Amino acid sequence: MPQCDVLIVGTGPAGCAAAITARRLGLKVTAIDRAVFPRDKCCGDGLTTLALRELDSLGLTPSGSSWLTINDAYIRSPSGREVHLQLPQNRGHYAAIVKRVELDAELVDLARNEGTDIREGCSFAAIELTAQGVQVSLDNGERILANNVVAADGMWSPVRKALGCTPTGYRGDWHGFRQYVKADGPQSRNLWVWFEKDLLPGYAWSFPLADDQVNLGFGVVRGGHLNGKKLAAIWAGLLDRPAIKEILGNATPQDSHTAWPIPAQLPKARLTEGPVLFVGDAATATDPLTGEGIGQALETGRLAAEAVAREATPELAAKSYEISARAALQLDHRLAKRLSGVLSRPRLAEASLRAVDTNEWTRTQFARWMFEDYPRASLFDPRRWRRGLFNRDGAWAESN
Repeated sequence: MPQCDVLIVGTGPAGCAAAITARRLGLKVTAIDRAVFPRDKCCGDGLTTLALRELDSLGLTPSGSSWLTINDAYIRSPSGREVHLQLPQNRGHYAAIVKRVELDAELVDLARNEGTDIREGCSFAAIELTAQGVQVSLDNGERILANNVVAADGMWSPVRKALGCTPTGYRGDWHGFRQYVKADGPQSRNLWVWFEKDLLPGYAWSFPLADDQVNLGFGVVRGGHLNGKKLAAIWAGLLDRPAIKEILGNATPQDSHTAWPIPAQLPKARLTEGPVLFVGDAATATDPLTGEGIGQALETGRLAAEAVAREATPELAAKSYEISARAALQLDHRLAKRLSGVLSRPRLAEASLRAVDTNEWTRTQFARWMFEDYPRASLFDPRRWRRGLFNRDGAWAESN
């Protein structure tokens, strides 16, 4: 039976971050994924500063044809007020857009080049915790023995289900809808976020891509007044909304729209089960305020690998990971959850954006806060301030 130090189930951003980090720390790593790459993943395709710094530290160099660096963003309030946010210039990358079909394939290649034994087109079948280690059975009949397992297998985590620790009835905190669109409006090459009254505390977006397409979509909090019928109606009429039509101009869908659930309840989540560590969407680590999860996936994957490499036993590694993941993300998630409640009310959302638009300094600082240039809760907790926290360079700063 093949053996390894860590077996990773799922080779999206979280799984690849774990694999690359573990290999660089000297561990023997096997990673499996039921997909064959490149493969698409329903996503907004946006990368925050947190995500970009994590990618930079992994050694990934942007190379895909759809990569586009973002230097500013435009937000429209419920009343139609437009706010222009600028990120720092000439100090590295603070935001970017790239299709997941390209990003994930680049990460898989990087993990493979680091020496990870990657098994594509290979599904998880069963798991057993034994005295010798974690025994994982694959759908091809093979079994692998590992000291630790990192479950990076998404919102519906088959590993978590097999271990009997899936939350009953949980279907995610957000709905996300996405479609690639060709748009000829001159302003369509900018990043736009619309806080439409009927979507609050969610929002609609248009993210430009380097191949002259845009990623158009919207995300809304699950439950409340938006049932399936209403969501379908919102999607059907999205391109006809005056505020969106004004920006995109003539917009031609390039494919069918896709939808996906977004899990965002890390403070309540079970992050480990014995020597199994849950990361990314399997850890419900997505940001409750924006629905963004790539940065959190990369960070939790890295933290899991570091814990496995650092600790003497699989059990200690699991405990260490849980401590580090909660320390890194939990306060920010709780703050984001509260702010999401504020944004659910149009008047409060309007007042908040009016305050953001006070002057150039407030606009720049909000942009950095929104794009996760630093842990969000740090702004409200002086105990977490440290020299340079609010003045860091972006990713790949040395290459600028």
